[in-house]
Amino acid sequence: MQRRLGDESDAADAGVGGTETPTEPIAIEGRSHLEDVVGEYDVVLVDCYADWCGPCQMMEPTIEALAAETDAAVAKVDVDANQRLVQQLGARGVPTLVLYADGEPVERMVGVQDRATLDGLIERHG
Repeated sequence: MQRRLGDESDAADAGVGGTETPTEPIAIEGRSHLEDVVGEYDVVLVDCYADWCGPCQMMEPTIEALAAETDAAVAKVDVDANQRLVQQLGARGVPTLVLYADGEPVERMVGVQDRATLDGLIERHG
C-alpha cells in the first residue's frame, strides 16, 4: 500500500495523474514520461528548448501563459538533457513546438510563434 501511495504522489509531482490540466509547464524527464503526459491529456503542447537559446527565452512567457490559461497541457523538453528524445520528436532546431491531440502529433512548428497562432492551434485540436 505504501508503494502505491508513493507512486501516486510521484505522478502528482510530475504533473500527471490528475484530471485537470496543469497550470505550469511540465518538465519532461525522458521518453516514457512524455508518453505518460501525452496519454494523460487530450491536447499537449511540447516545447523543445535550450537554456542558451535566445528565441526560446523570448517564448518562455508565452509558454507559461499557455499552460496557465488554456486547456492544453504544456510540456518542456530540454534539448541538451534529452538529445535522443529530441531526435525522436524530429526537432532539428530550437525552439521546436509539437502539438499532440489524442496522443498523436498533429502540428510541428520551428522558431518563435506568437500567442494567437498557438491559441488557434490549441483551440482547433482541443
